[in-house]
Amino acid sequence: MSAVRLFHCENARSFRPLWALEELRIPYDLTMLPFPPRIKAPDFLEVNPLGTVPFLVTEDAAMTESVAICQYLVSRFGPTDLAVDPADPAYAAWLNALHFGEATLTFPQALVLRYGVLEPEERRAPQVVEDYRRWFRGRLKLLDRILEQADFVAANRFTIADISVGYALMLARIIGLGEALSLLASQYLDRLSERPGFHRALAAQAAPSSIAV
Repeated sequence: MSAVRLFHCENARSFRPLWALEELRIPYDLTMLPFPPRIKAPDFLEVNPLGTVPFLVTEDAAMTESVAICQYLVSRFGPTDLAVDPADPAYAAWLNALHFGEATLTFPQALVLRYGVLEPEERRAPQVVEDYRRWFRGRLKLLDRILEQADFVAANRFTIADISVGYALMLARIIGLGEALSLLASQYLDRLSERPGFHRALAAQAAPSSIAV
């Protein structure tokens, strides 16, 4: 049994900490759950009352937020180039990009997915879906501006900020918003997807360890 345990649904936000774990090469146990787990795996509510993923457990932590978990991992198991030191001039840009990936780029997609796919037919809301499709497209402009100047979103190297933003772009392709990505954003995601850590994370979620909730 490893000191780190991650509860994960395939391609959910929990892919961020899974990817970070693989980049850091930290031993971990992976528990795969059906989506949404609070409905399809009700016993999980005894582990995490929110019934959401990610849920990360270590000897001194129990965490539910994907970006916060990534930040915790690089702080707890570093030092690592996946983080940026607060004394580094690139720190502010890194911290902003780290949270931009979730708060700005993933939030609108969650509404598109919920009200366009997951809700029963009678509860779907086409106008909400269209509004947040446009929201997502508009918010990509900042990413394009960053990528015009650099290959990564901060510090001129791959960091967990790229995991945060990269997952949001990955999700866009999965749920049918890939056409909103500019050529720069698409090429950026393609580069991230070539990383061995990314491929290991994909393999891990495809063939998870068998651990009871």
